[in-house]
Amino acid sequence: MTPPSPDSRSRDPELERLGERLRTTRDYLGMSQQYVADNTGIPRSAVSDIERGARRVDSLELKKLAKLYRQPVSWFLSEESEPDIGEHVLAGLPRALAELTQGDQQEVLDFARYLRFRQAAEKEDGSDSKNQG
Repeated sequence: MTPPSPDSRSRDPELERLGERLRTTRDYLGMSQQYVADNTGIPRSAVSDIERGARRVDSLELKKLAKLYRQPVSWFLSEESEPDIGEHVLAGLPRALAELTQGDQQEVLDFARYLRFRQAAEKEDGSDSKNQG
């Protein structure tokens, strides 16, 4: 009797979810698997296997990937199918801001204020249209 092929075995949904988050983040950042391999020391074939959920990622590898992707490890490990990125992004915000110039930090703050006011305006417009209808 021949052993089942790797693709015919059922994969661990947690590994698949982790792999999907890693792949999506890498794609969003415009990084190739080779670039990730070169900058983390993880072989490119291993990066591919991890992203497909076919290989477990050890804690040191995940730490290297999270550092390269500038995301907290906790976001990749969240058990929620659609984790609240805001919660995890805020955890890494001080580190990200520390690397910016003072002028860039001010721009980030101004943009955050803009987003807050835009959201308030959208809520207000939504309540106005409900009251008129």
